[in-house]
Amino acid sequence: MPKFLEGQLTAKGLRFAIVVSRFNSLVTQRLLEGALDALRRHDADEDAITVAWTPGSFEIPLIAQKFAKSGKFDAVICLGCIIRGDTPHFEYVANETAKGIAQVMLDIGVPVIFGVVTSENLEQALERAGGKAGNRGFDAAMTAMEMANLLKKIETEEKLQS
Repeated sequence: MPKFLEGQLTAKGLRFAIVVSRFNSLVTQRLLEGALDALRRHDADEDAITVAWTPGSFEIPLIAQKFAKSGKFDAVICLGCIIRGDTPHFEYVANETAKGIAQVMLDIGVPVIFGVVTSENLEQALERAGGKAGNRGFDAAMTAMEMANLLKKIETEEKLQS
């Protein structure tokens, strides 16, 4: 019979770092509020949450890397907002931010969650930051909890088998 491992949706006993872009703060502040709401609803200890603000989304991976490498956090939640403009700048920032966040997670082995909204315009971004499309910050925090707990289960399984 197969063994199934799943992460629990609880923040109890976990430590989180949240990296938030200040650029497009009308959106990112709402994403942060959503993430904090999710963590609080799932029993996070307020003292176990650290929030750092970056100038923009492009800078998120560096701070996420510092947090992930520190060994002090069970997951890092990355929140930003990149809105398409009239130049290719959007593609460069969005692509490099996504790649950087993924690279940190793979290199360090700590869940580093992509909660960066990419949209065509401010209206779409706001819809994803607490509007009719939900709140991607809330979603990112839920993913962080599940992944952190899943990794703990896998580590426990590995210890039992060795």
